[in-house]
Amino acid sequence: MSVIHQYPKGYVLYYEDDISNKIFFLVEGLLRTYKVDRYENEIFLSYVYKNKLISEISSLSNNDIHCYANTEFVEDSIVLEVDYEQFKEHFIYTSLLTDKFIEEILRQTHELHCIINRELIFDATARVTYMLYEDLQTFNKLKRQDVSAMLHIQPETLSRILHKLKRQKVIDLQKTDVVIVNRTELRNIFTGNDQ
Repeated sequence: MSVIHQYPKGYVLYYEDDISNKIFFLVEGLLRTYKVDRYENEIFLSYVYKNKLISEISSLSNNDIHCYANTEFVEDSIVLEVDYEQFKEHFIYTSLLTDKFIEEILRQTHELHCIINRELIFDATARVTYMLYEDLQTFNKLKRQDVSAMLHIQPETLSRILHKLKRQKVIDLQKTDVVIVNRTELRNIFTGNDQ
């Protein structure tokens, strides 16, 4: 029913619009999801972290899983691949893992809401503060240029926002890492409660 695979950094697990009959679960590593617009520009969507479901499940009545985005490994990773039909038969229809499965699908829905906020609602400052609040580890792990591309802002804009947050004593900059000084104020900035 299941197999474990190792994938190198840069490997594309699947492309947008692929159809699979497997569920993919990230055991170890890091994966990014992205789409490509009609001008061949990559549009970053999200990261998938270890111990998370990669696949987007949209139906329990169909054994096909439609891939909504491209997925590429950011670092060497280990993936559990499970036959979807057998998984449903042994775990979903018997209610063995139903709660855990629903919880994971709800987490993915929450991730979609976060993407909508980041791409459609938040301005540049809100994007930066939201990422610092929700994913400081990845922010500090990536190069600033990669963070800028991910947030769809210019590197200079990112630098200005970080320095402004430092002046406001919301964060501190220690070498290449950001340290949060005032987590409440950081959250207030992207929620709009800082007026």
